[in-house]
Amino acid sequence: MRKDVRILLVGEPKVGKTSLIMSLVSEEFPDEVPLRAEEITIPADVTPERVPTHIVDYSEAEQSVEQLYQEISKANVICIVYSVNNKKSIEKVTSHWIPLINDRTDKDSRVPLILVGNKSDLVEHSSMETILPIMNQYQDIETCVECSAKNLKNISELFYYAQKAVLHPTGPLYCPEEKELKPSCIKALTRIFKVSDLDNDGVLNDNELNFFQRTCFNTPLAPQALEDVKNVVKRNMTDGVKDNGLTLKGFLFLHTLFIQRGRHETTWTVLRRFGYDDDLELTQEYLFPMIKIPPDCTTELNHNAYLFLQSVFDKHDKDRDCALSPEEVKDLFKVFPYMPWGPDVNNTVCTNDQGWITYQGYLSQWTLLGWVEAVGGCLLSEEDFSLTQQVSAVYNVEGSIFMEASTGQLIPSDRHMAQADLKNSTFWLRASVGATVFAVLGFAMYRALLKQR
Repeated sequence: MRKDVRILLVGEPKVGKTSLIMSLVSEEFPDEVPLRAEEITIPADVTPERVPTHIVDYSEAEQSVEQLYQEISKANVICIVYSVNNKKSIEKVTSHWIPLINDRTDKDSRVPLILVGNKSDLVEHSSMETILPIMNQYQDIETCVECSAKNLKNISELFYYAQKAVLHPTGPLYCPEEKELKPSCIKALTRIFKVSDLDNDGVLNDNELNFFQRTCFNTPLAPQALEDVKNVVKRNMTDGVKDNGLTLKGFLFLHTLFIQRGRHETTWTVLRRFGYDDDLELTQEYLFPMIKIPPDCTTELNHNAYLFLQSVFDKHDKDRDCALSPEEVKDLFKVFPYMPWGPDVNNTVCTNDQGWITYQGYLSQWTLLGWVEAVGGCLLSEEDFSLTQQVSAVYNVEGSIFMEASTGQLIPSDRHMAQADLKNSTFWLRASVGATVFAVLGFAMYRALLKQR
């Protein structure tokens, strides 16, 4: 999320741009209004989104066209102000201001626009009938706000919506023409759904929905709230709820509904909590969290890391044969930005008769990575390292599973512990470590022989 927001106000002379800014700052209508207000900065602690906000005024009388172009290039959001009692100022929105702004910005990175109808205290009717066709014509327009600098009506709301257009933009998420989520948004939300689907059955049950809710919003949903959510989905689609759980289609429908109702911040909160930036790409900080390793220390996976890895294995071993088929391996890494294991891994760890990675081979591979893979951070076996750090270390670039660890569901499944050949988890831990030692020693000996030749 952006660290600050820069809002530019433009529009015809005498529409009240400067009055809006001064009314916001002083909380009263100014007796004398200058030609242009100086740039002001609103501190983060007094803004709804807790982000410093810079508000910039433009005056045709005091500034040149070049200065206007410079301000447009620096702005994060532009408010086009018109007077609701002046038809000419409304016409100028489409005949002058929107074309001018579009000409000065790249098509791929258009600045969000807010239409601001000032002087609503001078008329009894609304200008929305005239403005709605304009909003439908230009997808860069986020919203329209009617306000009055004189009566202080909707002044705070105006700048809140401007902030929101920058911090929670519609553009990357939703296509208003098609009235549906964009492919990149669907891809990101699908990954989040899969990560939250702890038992990998294709639906989010009540426990998984509460895990998702706690992860994103730090609070669970009441039982009645859960039922209300599912009922909303049921009323709008036939395959959104299955076995009393939310399907992927239902999950995507809810986010479409949030956006259509102007609650973009809900979807953005979810996306950012799962590591996405404003371009819906996983951030480097999420994929490669830095963990400091004290001098003269080695790295290894600790007990909690092994429990977590086992829970992931259990989740994806659908046929319960204590081995991961190629399809199961692909499913496990489906939420990752790329496949971290190549086909050669099957030749370096324990496999079954079909050549599939077994449970002990799976642990051996992660044990080896815990020892030799330092890129992106590794684990120390000290108790004061948080589980988040452990998972980041275990998965290195596979930030997707990071969120699964937040559930606290790291209890070993009964399946592995109950099988005769896996009763003693310590044995397999030692076996995996031993296998890794032999692999490392063998590679060292091989290199030594090459040097002798």
